[in-house]
Amino acid sequence: MKNILAELNNHLPSDYSIIIEGSIGTLKEFGLIIVTDDYDAGSIQVLEGLEAVRKRPGMYLGDPHDGSALHHCIWEVVDNSVDEHLAGHTDSIDITLHQGGSLSVRDYGRGIPVGIHEEFGISAAEVIMTKLHAGGKFDNSSYKVSGGLHGVGVSAVNAVSEWMEMTIHRDGIIYFQRYEAGVPVDALKEIGTCDDTGTKISFRPDLSIFTDITEFDFQEVDTRIGETAFLNAGLKITINDEREESVHVSEHLYEGGLSEYVSQLNERREVLHSDVIKIKGDKEIEKGNVEVELALQWSDAFSESIRCYTNIIRNKDGGTHMSGLRTALTSSVNSYAKKKKLLKGDALSGDDVREGLAAVVSVKHPDPSFSSQTKDKLVSSEVTGIVQTIVYDKLGEFFEENPSVARQIVEKALLASKAREAARKARDLTRRKGVLEGGGLPGKLADCQSRDPSECEVYLVEGDSAGGSAKTGRDRRIQAILPLRGKILNVERQKHNAAKVFQNQEIQTMIRALGAGVGNNGEEDGAFDASKLRYSKIIIMCDADIDGAHIRTLMLTFLWRFMRPAIEEGHVYIAQPPLYQLSKGRVSRYVFSDEERDKVMLELQGDNPNAKIGIQRYKGLGEMNPDQLWETTMNPETRTMLKVTVQNAEETDRLFEILMGEDVPDRRAFIEKYAKEVTNLDI
Repeated sequence: MKNILAELNNHLPSDYSIIIEGSIGTLKEFGLIIVTDDYDAGSIQVLEGLEAVRKRPGMYLGDPHDGSALHHCIWEVVDNSVDEHLAGHTDSIDITLHQGGSLSVRDYGRGIPVGIHEEFGISAAEVIMTKLHAGGKFDNSSYKVSGGLHGVGVSAVNAVSEWMEMTIHRDGIIYFQRYEAGVPVDALKEIGTCDDTGTKISFRPDLSIFTDITEFDFQEVDTRIGETAFLNAGLKITINDEREESVHVSEHLYEGGLSEYVSQLNERREVLHSDVIKIKGDKEIEKGNVEVELALQWSDAFSESIRCYTNIIRNKDGGTHMSGLRTALTSSVNSYAKKKKLLKGDALSGDDVREGLAAVVSVKHPDPSFSSQTKDKLVSSEVTGIVQTIVYDKLGEFFEENPSVARQIVEKALLASKAREAARKARDLTRRKGVLEGGGLPGKLADCQSRDPSECEVYLVEGDSAGGSAKTGRDRRIQAILPLRGKILNVERQKHNAAKVFQNQEIQTMIRALGAGVGNNGEEDGAFDASKLRYSKIIIMCDADIDGAHIRTLMLTFLWRFMRPAIEEGHVYIAQPPLYQLSKGRVSRYVFSDEERDKVMLELQGDNPNAKIGIQRYKGLGEMNPDQLWETTMNPETRTMLKVTVQNAEETDRLFEILMGEDVPDRRAFIEKYAKEVTNLDI
């Protein structure tokens, strides 16, 4: 019995592991029952009782404040329906976003078992909905592969929902049960008859738990569901958004699977080879068969885009399948290049090989291990070797059969290697130049007195005149000012000439002022290291006009491409200078938008609509005197700033390519699509 529990421990994240030491009681007392090959009430195993999920939702679903946990509720319910598809029992799923903030997911699978659970004396469906670590996926009899490993998801969603309703079509009968805050209102009951099968789960998130972001984002749902459909060729998933007067319907059905997915990732890029490389393989292990499928295609892109999945669940932090893929790619390309005598110097690095690569790797594992319930990272160690072996062998075969494509890939990597070496030399020259000029700090930087990075902040200011006002009005103890002249280089258009980036005077100045290196490849000497930043806050302060917005975007593009951890770790902010100063007598108010201006004008006029209000529009930061700039934009006690955060790195990458790259048609299409949503147009 102890061995069985120890084995179960391996299937659970550390937060939920069963305590084996000490008194463990009997198997029956622990809630473990034997499973048959039939998917019925007896297939449901209970590993642990219901915990207070409502008190700590982050343990199970992610951050309840930034929208990640809110949307993770959808993924948990949808993934259960996808598991029915993987088991061969449904080929369509319907998702509906309702008015009032609720959502429903309907599949046409077998329907959740409704029989009485032997141990708990309630329906198996209620066990699934109210007991953590309960489900039919802990062995391989009901589901060969499944993303729902821990049996936590749907019960956790139930716990954080204001209400949840479960409708089951099974054996010709329709069953229904409602829950409120995770507690069943009534027992499961029959409400009608049917001639189909399946399950419908409807729920409304409890807004006392979810804060800040409390509404489902259609675009985020649509993107994630599109990924799911790509990974399940032939599965049709329909999304109906009923929250507006006209229903928005989005349908996802992809017969091409992963190849079609990669083609979509590269649709805005110039590909090196027209046909997507497809690789499949499998290996039998003690717990069952591990299947590996992936699709690859290289393009002229600046960075790599690799998406990893285990049992159809997205692993945004990668894991062992990512490690195996990267190792195999580097080995395969170098092996072919050496064999064909295409290498003249050192071996190509992994970064060189993967530059411009779009890839999707999907692993189906009978018993995967993840780093947490949110399944962001696969940690099953055996997967590394399996993926590495399959990719190395199959990719080697492909190169031998397609020498022209293989040569293009090698030449692309060689070009990336040359560009990387030129960029390294230019970067080293920048660092040496800084040292020779004294202390490594640029002359135009007005540094702060404190040497404690945690309290220091640097303002990247547009223009010398605004920089002068900022230098005078700042808190010299903790605030540094770095004026930047004009528009910096658009680094997005220097994909194959990174050396030019480091030769740009304003970029050199920023690199030396921040003092944390440059480059997103953490393995390179001198790469950007956020822990070495001289300032905990990097604040971009530009004029509140179209030129200021462009300069701000150019700065963000540089930071994203060459100092990405600064953004990812929350060091980058955007200052919010006022647009107007409104005055009536001795009363003066600063406002930050046209809407706020109109509102404040009415407040100042009071009962006299004809009262004269003085309006000054600030076209530039230089128009404000130092005291005004301090009061409105730089005083930590009163200022307003926007923190730059990243929710989807790949989508962010794509947007920088569209908005700042060389593809004009794509940019035009983007502008036309979102033109109606513009609220602050400066022309």
